[in-house]
Amino acid sequence: MLGQDGNALVLLLAILAIVFCLFMFLWIVYWMSGTSKAVYEADILNWFVLPSNLSTLASRPWTIFTYMFMHVEPMHLIGNVLWLWAFGYILQDLSGPRKIIPLFIYGGLAGGVFYVISYNLIPVLAGVAPFSHLLGASAGVMAIAIATTALAPGYRIFPMINGGIPLWVLTLIFVVLDFAMITGSNTGGHLAHLAGAATGFIFVHQLRRGRDWSAWMNRFFDWVNNLFNPDKRSWKKTAKDELHYKSKGTPPYKKIPNITQKRIDEILDKINQQGYRFLTEEEKEILKRASEDEEL
Repeated sequence: MLGQDGNALVLLLAILAIVFCLFMFLWIVYWMSGTSKAVYEADILNWFVLPSNLSTLASRPWTIFTYMFMHVEPMHLIGNVLWLWAFGYILQDLSGPRKIIPLFIYGGLAGGVFYVISYNLIPVLAGVAPFSHLLGASAGVMAIAIATTALAPGYRIFPMINGGIPLWVLTLIFVVLDFAMITGSNTGGHLAHLAGAATGFIFVHQLRRGRDWSAWMNRFFDWVNNLFNPDKRSWKKTAKDELHYKSKGTPPYKKIPNITQKRIDEILDKINQQGYRFLTEEEKEILKRASEDEEL
C-alpha cells in the first residue's frame, strides 16, 4: 500500500514534490524582490539543470543527476507524478519496493547522457547546444513505465472499459508519440524519454537473466541508512545472537517455497495472462522473497 513503511514510490514522489516547492519558493523570493527570471536562472536554476554544452557540463558535472528532480512548471511536475504513480504502483506491486528508485536513477542518467550526446553530434541540434538544457523526471518515469510493461504487458488497467486496457497498448502509444514529436519544440526531452525507455527494457531483460542492476545501489542505500540508524545495526546483531546462537528448544521452522528462475518466469507469465490478483499466497510470497533477496 502507498502508506506502508519502506514504500520507495512514496519516498520518490515526496522528493520530487519537496524539490519543486523549494525551488519555487526561491523563485518567489526573487520575484518579490523585483528580480527578473533570467537572473534567477543564472544564479540558481542553471546550476541544477543539465546543459548540453560540454564545457558548461564539465564545470557542473553533478547536473547529470540533479536535473531529473527539477521542475519549473506545476503541470510538468503533475504530469510526471501521475505517470510515476500509475506505473510505479504496479511495478512495486509486482517486484517489491527495491527496484523503483534504482530504475528511476538509471533511466534519468541514460536520458541525460543520450541528450548531451545527441546535441553535440546531430548537426541540426549542435547549433543550439550552447543554449539548451534538460530538466524533469520524464526519462526516469519512462524507464519505470517500460520496465513495468515488460514485466506484465497484459496487465489491464481501467477495467470499466471493455474489461480493461492492456498495459502494452498504453505504453506503445506514448513511445510512438515520443518518436513522432522529436522534430517538435521539445526535441531534447523526447530523446531523453526514448533513452529512458530503452533503459527500462534492458533492466528487465537483465533481471530475467539473473543480473539485478539495482542490487549494488540498494546495498549502498542500506549502508547509508545504517550509518544514521545505529539502533538498527545493534538490533540485528542482538537478534542474531539471541534468536540463533542462544535459542533453546526446537525453532519454529516454517516451510518456505523454493525459488527457481523457472518458477519465477511461470509466475510472471501468470501475471501477464491473468493479473497479479489471481496469484496464490505462495506465489506472492515467492515474488516477495525474490525481490527482497535480490535473486530475481
